[in-house]
Amino acid sequence: QVQLVESGGGLVQAGGSLRLSCTASGLTFSLHTMAWFRQAPGKEREFVASINWTGASTNYADYVKGRCTISRDNAKNTVFLQMNNLEPEDTAVYYCGADRDYYTGPNYREYDHWGQGTQVTVSS
Repeated sequence: QVQLVESGGGLVQAGGSLRLSCTASGLTFSLHTMAWFRQAPGKEREFVASINWTGASTNYADYVKGRCTISRDNAKNTVFLQMNNLEPEDTAVYYCGADRDYYTGPNYREYDHWGQGTQVTVSS
């Protein structure tokens, strides 16, 4: 049974930082691309960042480029999202997704597995 467990969310003031983690089990982590998405109330799930299975290739949404860094530790089955200079518009539930077909794009429907999400709230 595949499980993705996110952690690291919380309440932070604008301009602050958070580091999200997502630990996977029940799959061959090193053969899956990983991604972070977010979903605010009343909005569709939107792409934040993705990383290929080796960690050598990353993609970012324009609205987080320069503020977020995605990385992974295959030895620990964990993917990270370092978020800096957070803005109130970043407030959302953040989800990690895994894809076994090497997809690293922004379409959330292409990802095979999802975690339960972690809440990030940025106050102004």
